[in-house]
Amino acid sequence: MTSVAEGPPTDRLIFINLPVADLARSRAFYTGLGFGIDPRFSDDRSACVVVSPRICVMLLVRDRFAEFVVGEVADPRRTTQVLNCLSATSRDEVDRIAVRAVTGGGRPWRDKVDSDGVYGRSFADPDGHVWELLHLSCD
Repeated sequence: MTSVAEGPPTDRLIFINLPVADLARSRAFYTGLGFGIDPRFSDDRSACVVVSPRICVMLLVRDRFAEFVVGEVADPRRTTQVLNCLSATSRDEVDRIAVRAVTGGGRPWRDKVDSDGVYGRSFADPDGHVWELLHLSCD
């Protein structure tokens, strides 16, 4: 049997599933960051946010999200279970998205990082899900 690591490279998609309290508010927040919605995978209980051709964020109302998990749905306002991190093409893009996040209903999460060729900012979305944005310099 061949392990996944030993097989040919695969061009994978990633779907990040997030429980949300208010789907309309969350859709507005993520489209305000500049991301689109794929209507093929969206309905009145979910929205597929297209971050890139290979990364999608599935916004699921809490009861819909609960259909996919075993146990309780965590409250991201009380605990941090995952840090989602996106690369950025420039420092300016990091700043632009971070400002949009805060003006669109999110909140700053940690202090800015600016050292050793790494520039980053982070924010929590309106439901408390944490996102980091990083630009890595190759100087």
